[in-house]
Amino acid sequence: MKIRDLMIAHPICITANASIQEAIELMKANRIRHLPVVSRGRRLEGLVTLADLKQGLLPSMLGDVTLKDLMIADPITVAPEEEIETAAQLIYKYKIGGLPVTKNGRLVGIITETDLLRAFIEMLGLLATSSRLDVAAGNKPESLRRVLQIIGEHGGDVLNVFMTLEKAKRRVYHFRLAACDTEPIRKALTAAGFRVTAAID
Repeated sequence: MKIRDLMIAHPICITANASIQEAIELMKANRIRHLPVVSRGRRLEGLVTLADLKQGLLPSMLGDVTLKDLMIADPITVAPEEEIETAAQLIYKYKIGGLPVTKNGRLVGIITETDLLRAFIEMLGLLATSSRLDVAAGNKPESLRRVLQIIGEHGGDVLNVFMTLEKAKRRVYHFRLAACDTEPIRKALTAAGFRVTAAID
């Protein structure tokens, strides 16, 4: 999935000559926590967060602290054609809440950790009625094929699957299934020597 498919296009933004109070009011009114700072032609100059603005509000009343002083100049950005994995890795690595999306230096969108979480939930089908089986299947590729075969033979319709590792580096596969009775599948997997660690109808 590309960032352009997930980003908020034409995000609310502000110019550097606006006041800190104006920026705070704009963010509160629109329930946002990241505000790109742009110049003419929506060229990205920086990014401000609600937390930074709140910390700078009192000093700005007592001195010459401006929005430009509080903004993150040259923030980390992504391009709309990049994969969402790139945005997720950057947000995780730098512990930030969002990234401006730019094309040729101009702001075209913003992507936040909330957008990525929504995509993750949709990919896993967590909001749809479904069943789940977690199966410790060993490290051999043929193990996954065998588990999928057993699930299919016993009426399971796999919607998606992802893998985690146990402490002993053993693979555990998490199968999201169309809503079904998982008991026959669980019994068949156990009989075939697989360990079902969780089954949710």
